[in-house]
Amino acid sequence: MRSIQIYDTTLRDGTQGEGVSLSLQDKLQITQRLDEIGVDYVEGGYPLSNEKDVEFFQRVKELGLTHAKVCAFGMTRRRGMSAEDDPGMRALYESEAPVCTVVGKTWDFHATEVLRVSLEENLEMIADSVRFLAESGREVIYDAEHFFDGWKANPEYAAKTIQAAADAGATLVVLCDTNGGSMPEEIVDLVKQAQAVLESQGVPVGIHCHNDCDVAVANSLAAVDAGAVQVQGTINGFGERCGNADLISVVSNLAFKKQGYQVLGGTNLEHLTELSRYVHEQANMLYRNNQPFVGQSAFAHKGGMHVHAISRATESYEHMSPSLVGNERRILVSELSGRSNIIALTTKHNIEHDRALMDKILAQVVEMENEGYQFEAAEGTFDLLVKKCAGTFTPHFERLKYHVEVAAPQNEEVVTEATVKLRVDGELRHEVGEGDGPVNALDAALRKALNGTYPALRNMRLVDYKVRVVNSEAGTAARIRVIIESADERDIWGTVGVSENIIEASWIALNDAVEYKLYKDAARRCDGNPS
Repeated sequence: MRSIQIYDTTLRDGTQGEGVSLSLQDKLQITQRLDEIGVDYVEGGYPLSNEKDVEFFQRVKELGLTHAKVCAFGMTRRRGMSAEDDPGMRALYESEAPVCTVVGKTWDFHATEVLRVSLEENLEMIADSVRFLAESGREVIYDAEHFFDGWKANPEYAAKTIQAAADAGATLVVLCDTNGGSMPEEIVDLVKQAQAVLESQGVPVGIHCHNDCDVAVANSLAAVDAGAVQVQGTINGFGERCGNADLISVVSNLAFKKQGYQVLGGTNLEHLTELSRYVHEQANMLYRNNQPFVGQSAFAHKGGMHVHAISRATESYEHMSPSLVGNERRILVSELSGRSNIIALTTKHNIEHDRALMDKILAQVVEMENEGYQFEAAEGTFDLLVKKCAGTFTPHFERLKYHVEVAAPQNEEVVTEATVKLRVDGELRHEVGEGDGPVNALDAALRKALNGTYPALRNMRLVDYKVRVVNSEAGTAARIRVIIESADERDIWGTVGVSENIIEASWIALNDAVEYKLYKDAARRCDGNPS
């Protein structure tokens, strides 16, 4: 088994992605998670760029990391200046990070046209920078920027740049596909050529790929097969332009699909889904549902033929068990579904032998989807639909009327107020709630009307709200689909509403969210569990 080092640059290269921003606390917490899962190197940032990164390297020493080495990132010294006097070099030194990653120019075009230095001075800048940090006792990783483009343009000079870094004390030379334009076969060829150049110095190579051609993971795996000992990338593939190699996919492929490699010490792989979603949350980014291995759709089955097959043998439409990476199988229901989907989703209702009921549920699903409903992210609404078709649904309350008013006085703050009139256990309830918007106000009024009878609703909260126009060609009369995601101390569930009126669609989804919560809690009590 060949152990492959995993180098994470989510905190630096990942934050260069559009819409990605991490606070100091976010960066520290992600570092802790990366250490716990067994990542070998965590690049904390560029200490010359901002005060947040300077403070990160001070605070990270308090975390008590047990595995990961913290890296500070920087560039080679400036032209016409000694390494000792260069502000970037001093920032790396003063960060006290045990590992320093230095990026330098491999492509002669970049040296002469971007840095505006001679080719010889560029070599001196590389050597001086690496030597200064290595002699200060730091482990130095040299990132050869634009290595593949540079080698294709001028292989003799590109070879000199990585040799300069190795001779000066770099322990690893990382070959960077900075523009993300190389293909796997090119990666294999040039990784082998770079290894041959560095063989006499005994310095191994790593790989750092960008995803501009959607092959960053493939390129990283190809480099490992060619002999690279380290893969650099980011969690979820965050990064500039089209992103970096997604370390979630890199790790999963090396661990489960390729032979002879070990990553993360061979443990903690069942926490990959949790890690992926944690980083999404910390970055305030939406999950990528179709993300391989860990996405919510990675092991989701919608076609009736597929569901029928996996009910007999999961390997028929799954390349691996989702539990290996901490994910789970999901069965979806839609107009494409067959009876197998309904059976799989209604197991807890014990109605799998009622063929007529299954057909009734499926027909209702098809009819509602024609109206604009979707149930993939609305398991709460689907569960209530099953109860309605089976005749076991009794509403916990009856809506008599609701009214929403938005007041926007000139130069004053907008105020939203909702009034609901319900019948609960034969009693009329008439309550008013205020909120940041119509849905928030309706939710507040509904809770006021129900909390006295159903106190468990205090533990329920709305966590997401999505709106989509179903038939946009209808203009302002188009149908609106609203999906609400709710949570309590145990579960997360989705509900959906559709109407030409966005407030009514929101009410339908909100109504189902509350009904599902109440039915769910009642079922737990019947099973002997506390409410």
